[in-house]
Amino acid sequence: MKATMQLVILDPGHFHAALLQKTMYANVDATVHVYAEEGPDLRDYLRKIESYNARPVDPTSWKMQVHASPDFLDRFSADRAGNVAVIAGNNRRKTEYLTRAIGAGMNVLADKPMAIDSAGFESLREAFALAGKKDVLLYDIMTERHEITTMLQKAFSRVPAVFGTLLHGTEENPAVTKESVHHFSKLVSGAPIKRPAWFFDVRQQGEGLVDITTHLVDLVQWESFPGEILEFPRDIRILSARRWPTEITPAQFERVTQLQTFPAYLRDDVQANGNLHTYANGEINYKIKGVHAKVSVLWNFEAPEGAGDTHFSVMRGSKANLVIRQGAAEDWQPVLTIEPATAAGAAELALALQASIGEVCETFPGVDLKRAGDAWQVAIPAAYHVGHEAHFAQVATQFLGYVEEGALPDWEVPNMIAKYRTTTQALEFARGDMKPGT
Repeated sequence: MKATMQLVILDPGHFHAALLQKTMYANVDATVHVYAEEGPDLRDYLRKIESYNARPVDPTSWKMQVHASPDFLDRFSADRAGNVAVIAGNNRRKTEYLTRAIGAGMNVLADKPMAIDSAGFESLREAFALAGKKDVLLYDIMTERHEITTMLQKAFSRVPAVFGTLLHGTEENPAVTKESVHHFSKLVSGAPIKRPAWFFDVRQQGEGLVDITTHLVDLVQWESFPGEILEFPRDIRILSARRWPTEITPAQFERVTQLQTFPAYLRDDVQANGNLHTYANGEINYKIKGVHAKVSVLWNFEAPEGAGDTHFSVMRGSKANLVIRQGAAEDWQPVLTIEPATAAGAAELALALQASIGEVCETFPGVDLKRAGDAWQVAIPAAYHVGHEAHFAQVATQFLGYVEEGALPDWEVPNMIAKYRTTTQALEFARGDMKPGT
């Protein structure tokens, strides 16, 4: 396929920028222009690309054209070196970068979060309006839509004979619950991660309540109301939100940043015992089109032996509950279980699954069911478990297809706006800046 896309990478401070280049794309030119200030973030990014180019199996062939200077943003806007800008780094200037790229006529694929507070949300909304005027696309990297147990959870929820209808639930017992556990220390592309110090500064990275919860709020919308246009506050109302810090010791900080002291911008967050408090954890209780949902994110320093980042999710239907677990009992791998909503419904669920599994297999060939008491585990062929890093290429491929077509699905932009208003307003509630119902 002839290359019709030229990537421009703007200030790559997060390893997600490199993961988008872990594979080659048939319609993307191998030459990539990078604009950033000289420093450790740029060097770390380039080392990852070099490792992908040099790997013995299925190496990439990126040719990096680096433009490193203090005025990199002005040069980026003036050069217009490509038609697809990738933005993944320090979130403090994220909306500024988005606006500059769109103003230069580029389509933008941005790492989440695209807004970390209410001011950023207003700038993001303006950026979407500008993208419409410039006839370019702005899209965020929602990798979790491509995780197989999540895709199957959505698929089974669309089979009325199995799932019934989505319950409304209550604030104490939501109809949809999603919890994500992440870790500051982990492996990326087989090597220990090195995080920039600013990753621990919520004024630059954003709090957990507006960072990882972006994925979770997105999944609630995408699974529960697929293809529907959602608006805030017409369809969404925050009920409560809370936040709390993760405590990082100086030794832990040095281990993941390779810095022996906390930078000056973090010192206000250092406690009397010498440890850093970073507000990485949060929980949002809200209603979306009358359905009670709860999303929460937890950050620990590192995972137990053999474990990694984990996901827990429940969708409660009138006939069955669809539950994803990823704990020690599941050997830290995500497992989807279909459980009867009531004990009396077990026999009916078994018959419905036997009659409906073929419908699901039309989209996901090879998927099967394994009985587990009155419940059923979804047996998923290994080929579907591609790993989190591979999801970045899947998102990029989908986005490049949208660019070729010249449009996103009509629900994507309004739902991104609704998503970021949900997370940023929840942060205001958690900080006490707003009260529910205001």
